Amino acid sequence: MQKLSGGQAAVESLRAENVEHVFGLIGSATMEMFDALYDAKDINFIGVHDERTGTHMADGYARASGRAGVILAGQNGPGATNLVTGLGQAAAAFSPVVSIAGALSSGHVYRDAFQEIDQQALFRPVTKKTWTATSADRVPEMFREAFRTAMTPRRGPVQLNLPRDVLSTTAEFPDFQTPQSYRSQTVPAAAVNAIRDAAALLSKATRPVIIAGGGIKNTGGHVEALDLAEALNTPIVTSPGHGDAIPFGHPLNAGQMGPRGNPVASRLVKEADVILALGTRIGFNSTFYSYDNINEKADIIQVELDPTAIGRHFPVAVGIWADAPTAAVQLREAITNMVARAEVETWTDAFKTERRNYLAQRDADAKSDAHPIYPSGLFKELRDTLPKDVVVTMDAGTLCLQATDALNYWQPSSLFTPLDFGLVGFSFACGLGAKVARPERPVVSLMGDGGFGMTISELSTAVDHSINTVTVVMNNQCWGAEKAYQRDFFQGRYIGADVSSPPFDKAAELYGAAGFRVERITEVGEAIRAALECGKPAVVDVAVDPTALYSFRRDSFKHRGG
Repeated sequence: MQKLSGGQAAVESLRAENVEHVFGLIGSATMEMFDALYDAKDINFIGVHDERTGTHMADGYARASGRAGVILAGQNGPGATNLVTGLGQAAAAFSPVVSIAGALSSGHVYRDAFQEIDQQALFRPVTKKTWTATSADRVPEMFREAFRTAMTPRRGPVQLNLPRDVLSTTAEFPDFQTPQSYRSQTVPAAAVNAIRDAAALLSKATRPVIIAGGGIKNTGGHVEALDLAEALNTPIVTSPGHGDAIPFGHPLNAGQMGPRGNPVASRLVKEADVILALGTRIGFNSTFYSYDNINEKADIIQVELDPTAIGRHFPVAVGIWADAPTAAVQLREAITNMVARAEVETWTDAFKTERRNYLAQRDADAKSDAHPIYPSGLFKELRDTLPKDVVVTMDAGTLCLQATDALNYWQPSSLFTPLDFGLVGFSFACGLGAKVARPERPVVSLMGDGGFGMTISELSTAVDHSINTVTVVMNNQCWGAEKAYQRDFFQGRYIGADVSSPPFDKAAELYGAAGFRVERITEVGEAIRAALECGKPAVVDVAVDPTALYSFRRDSFKHRGG
């Protein structure tokens, strides 16, 4: 037994979970915990400038590492409320973030105390579970439950509130349990009869297609998915935001499908007779819940770790509750004969030709001589310049939505987006977290000027902790998605659509980072290479044509007659 304060027990609980990095913002409500972190030389504390962006960093770290990302909001009240947006994003992406916040002293609750807010109720809608510790001796139990819940499929964020008196009180503690001693490490395999039925459908298919989603990407299951695809000789499309689930260079990779995907991948899903959905909900971003984006006559085989997602949006012929890579292996072993082999070869050969032509046409159509810079020209330069091991983070907004399927992702996992939540201001901070998780890989964050303006203060965090990412600001001086809707559906009656910003390259230099300004397409490659090699955080401010806007959600404005 050892006598510790609640704050010391909290840090020992992090150590027991093998936590290496904690993102956070200091506050008086958790001073005992910060004081214990001072002595924890094996835990790297990364001080941030805003709890929201700190949560994005923890989110990016979790996605890139496959481990829980930890954010510590030192102050109750406003420090805690600032976490909500970041946790909402993490929840939408099923990202395992363990969020910790100081809380009001237990004896002050319900007395209209300073910075009092019901944090238990506040976080419930944006987390898998929220707890408020009731005594110092229960702190390790609460931390074990927090990490277990965050990391248990389907993963997601959790919130742990630590009252001031709980952190300051001392108690006797036994040895702290490690994850190996209390967390299951196994994943469910598919039922034999479900595999048999799915294999029968696939073996008779003439136009099969596989959709690889987060259940393949987040598990590193591309090898298993590709083994199955090669056995079937069937193309693989990826769900939006998961274009890196399958390496770009594989000949069966069709890219991202759906309303925001490319036309080749989207056509495959619209024409397939059997669709194998591996680890995807087949949800909003993939389909807009419409048969306009998926063949209504197709037999759907859906493999999902979340049983409530199976058949939720589209009826399925076979529903399989299982880990996606595990089910892919089982299907590969079960398929012994492709009855429609000749028809499948014709289908797949036609796809390969169409895919080659599409990629060549994409390069040919890129506007490389436009001034100001046109998005398609910028994306081609990025395709030609970015190293194959790059990690790319993206923001919401029209330019980033255009970029999602316009870049090439060679090494899973290498693409992290806010598409499920549509959050502007995510990419830069997410990239910092991803870089902490994967310091050996270059990290490039794409943002619009509006989103970067929201989060620019974290340049100090990047500089102070030598987190050397490259942020490409696609500067079109407006909120592009909304301005496109005002242009296309509201007769150009612009209000609140334009953005003024400082020169971001100069601002970066004032923070101690490197800054680069790009005004012509011929300058892009050189600036990106210099930013990657400069040995410090870098910002590349790219002047993008403000008229190059695109209305992605045209379906939302059908009532406007557009």
